[in-house]
Amino acid sequence: MSSPEATASRLPLAHDATRHAPDAGLRAISLYRAVWRWHFYAGLLVLPFMILLAVTGGLYLFRDELDGLIHRDLKQVVAQPGPALPASRLIDAALAAKPGTPVKIITPATATTSAEVVVKTAEGRRSVYVDPYDGHVLGDLPDRGTVMWLVRRLHSLAEFGPIANGIIEIVGGWSILLVGTGFYLWWPRRQTGGVVSVRGTPAKRVFWRDLHAVTGAFAGLAIGFMSLSGMPWSVFWGEHVNEWANGTNFGYPSGVYVDVPMSNDKLSAANGPTAWSLEQAQMPTSTPPAAPVPIGVDAARAAVDALGLSPGYTLSLPGGPTGVYTATVYPDDVSLQRVVHLDQYTGKPLINMSYADYGPAARAMEWGISVHMGQEYGLANQLFMLALCLATVLMAVSAGVMWWKRRPAGGLGVPPLPGDRTAMRGLLAIMVVVGIIFPLVGASLLVMLVLDVLVSWRQRTARA
Repeated sequence: MSSPEATASRLPLAHDATRHAPDAGLRAISLYRAVWRWHFYAGLLVLPFMILLAVTGGLYLFRDELDGLIHRDLKQVVAQPGPALPASRLIDAALAAKPGTPVKIITPATATTSAEVVVKTAEGRRSVYVDPYDGHVLGDLPDRGTVMWLVRRLHSLAEFGPIANGIIEIVGGWSILLVGTGFYLWWPRRQTGGVVSVRGTPAKRVFWRDLHAVTGAFAGLAIGFMSLSGMPWSVFWGEHVNEWANGTNFGYPSGVYVDVPMSNDKLSAANGPTAWSLEQAQMPTSTPPAAPVPIGVDAARAAVDALGLSPGYTLSLPGGPTGVYTATVYPDDVSLQRVVHLDQYTGKPLINMSYADYGPAARAMEWGISVHMGQEYGLANQLFMLALCLATVLMAVSAGVMWWKRRPAGGLGVPPLPGDRTAMRGLLAIMVVVGIIFPLVGASLLVMLVLDVLVSWRQRTARA
């Protein structure tokens, strides 16, 4: 597979194809050049971002391990033989350290994990970490203020606003195009090397060309999967597909709730990060009795525990008289995802749904997201995705070296125009399909088509 500059290094392959196959027609050569040219453009656009995605993504695969190490004074405790304190005691301890309104408590996932209480204070939302055995406050951070949350925001460019986040969506679409065109360029054409072996030495350009192509041949499909599975988080396509996927039943599958009053609040807004398939899900409401007496957080936690949610779940507190207790958990095993809403006065489950309740498309999407994040299959998943991140960096570096070694003086080294312009028709048809599926990518393709016409005109003018 090639990259932007990598593409530029493929011209000798085109020459090889004509030299070894003298019966190859102008159309075949033109198609190769057309694909090569657009592979170059694709790489030119996405190369810096692919490195950013690979580095931040590789780090985020080990978010629990790295956060546990970096913030070990806040997140790690010594396991005690006795039972943990009730949730109300942990919340009281957090409020004593950071006065405000409690929003939710994240229960310990293991015997050596602290509890996290999110409090809305005058200075903003704070995450207060509490030893679950003795109620000792370990410290606090801004909500979602860990190092790995910063890495996650950098990964999607969300740290820099929606426009930057939209750029990542375009990069995702172009990287899919990069994979497809890269496979076409790599496909064996009677050459004796560069298919599964690397020729030459690092001093030679062919070494970097082969390193780039062979790495892409082995990792390309998986990199394409990473790009596609990352699209649900995108600012335009992801949001609109999510709205479409959750266009009925308030984001819940039919049959999960029956005659349950619903509010206008969404699960993602009320409880923070949630499963992609439930971002549009609306919150149910509690019905206050004549003499409203809430059950309290301890009884709510006991009710959630009785329902068998996995350890480490988040228990969000009611936001008012009609609010509900909401327990959510998204463990490494995607099949254990659960969302439970409890009436704050009766403790009755208003909605109790799991991964099995999702529709087929939502289950597939959630599985892809889980694999993308390196969590579905444990350490093996993490290491495999890390290898793909390293392969992406290797391909980007080899593409840059390859282009540097063949770049023309004073020029970009854009691959030559195809002799037969009709060779572009099939490629344009594919671009149209991609543009319809991913509108932001389609808009960027149109921009690149205009720029390509201008570059072609300039090249013809220079030769005239």
